[in-house]
Amino acid sequence: MRSSRVVLGVLAALSLSATALPAAAETHIEVQGGRSYMDSHPTNAFFIESVFNPYQIGASRFTWSPDVSIGYIKGRDVGRYANSNPGVTNNVWIGAAGARLHYGVDGDWFHPFFFSFQVAGTAGGHTQALSSSYQFVSTLGWQWKNISFQVRHISNGSFKEPNRGETMALIGLGFDI
Repeated sequence: MRSSRVVLGVLAALSLSATALPAAAETHIEVQGGRSYMDSHPTNAFFIESVFNPYQIGASRFTWSPDVSIGYIKGRDVGRYANSNPGVTNNVWIGAAGARLHYGVDGDWFHPFFFSFQVAGTAGGHTQALSSSYQFVSTLGWQWKNISFQVRHISNGSFKEPNRGETMALIGLGFDI
C-alpha cells in the first residue's frame, strides 16, 4: 500500500512538471484508447500523452521530443490466474516520461512515423503483466496532424518475475496548444 502512495506521488509530480514547461513550447496533447493484451487475454487501455517541441540531434536528420503520459489499464478476470500472486484483476495506473524520435523533416513521407521510449511507474497494484512498480514503455507509431495509430509494449525488462508485459494497439486523437 505504501509503495502505491509513493508511485501516485511520482505520477502527480510528472503531471505537474508537464505544466511547468515554458508556455512558448509547442505541445501536442493526445487522448488514446485501445485494447491491451497480456498473452491472449485482452482488456481496455487509455492514455493521455503530451509531446513537446522537437529538438534536432546534432547535424543528423533525427529529432527528439520530450514525451510524458498517464495511462490506465483495466484488470481482467482470467480463471487460470485466480490464485496467482500477483493476479490479473487489479486496475493499473501508469505515469511515464521519455522521448519521441522522428526521422526527416515535415515534408518527408516517412516523417509521421515515430518511435518513443519512456520510463514509467505504476500505481494500483501489480499484475502478472506489470509485476513491479517500474516499467519501460516502447511505442512504434504513426501520427498525422490530429490522429495517431500506435503499437505499445510495457514491461519491466525481466527485472522482476512474472513479466508477461502488456502489448496494445492504440488510436489517438490530439490537438496542439
